[in-house]
Amino acid sequence: MVTDQKLAARNKHLKSKADIIKFVLTDVDGVLTDTGIYYSPDGEMIKRFSIRDGMGVERLRKHANIETGIITGENSGTVKARAQKLKITQLYLGITDKKSLLEEILNKNHLQPENIAFIGDDVNDLEIMKLVGFTACPGDGMIFIKEISDYVCENKGGYGAFREFAELIIALKEINS
Repeated sequence: MVTDQKLAARNKHLKSKADIIKFVLTDVDGVLTDTGIYYSPDGEMIKRFSIRDGMGVERLRKHANIETGIITGENSGTVKARAQKLKITQLYLGITDKKSLLEEILNKNHLQPENIAFIGDDVNDLEIMKLVGFTACPGDGMIFIKEISDYVCENKGGYGAFREFAELIIALKEINS
């Protein structure tokens, strides 16, 4: 049973992490999508994205002055289109070793690892999640990702998990500010 004291300590810990976040990175498949890949009769791949997650990107930008970047192993036109729609300029496609890209992202944005939040769901996110300041995963993320996440969303990937994490960051930053 979680006591009020334990909950207060957890919220204080999360707030200390959120207060210094300046950039949010997200995986795509299993976070911004529902893990499904749909193929048309012509073999075209289609992905389903949540409008609510898109609003999370916009709200981070507007209410917390935080930009979002996408880092994914996929090299997909649908992801490019979604990033353009959301005005996400830092889009990293076809990245199999996400950890190796972190230094470039830090340098480009003049940040330290603790200034980065990351939301991921599976083994390809594990190593980068060990290096950044604030981590989350969708409610249906893999168990080993849940175990290392600072926050496990109630929502599933593709069904508002990113938005939930975005709203948490915004809310935590607004406490006593």
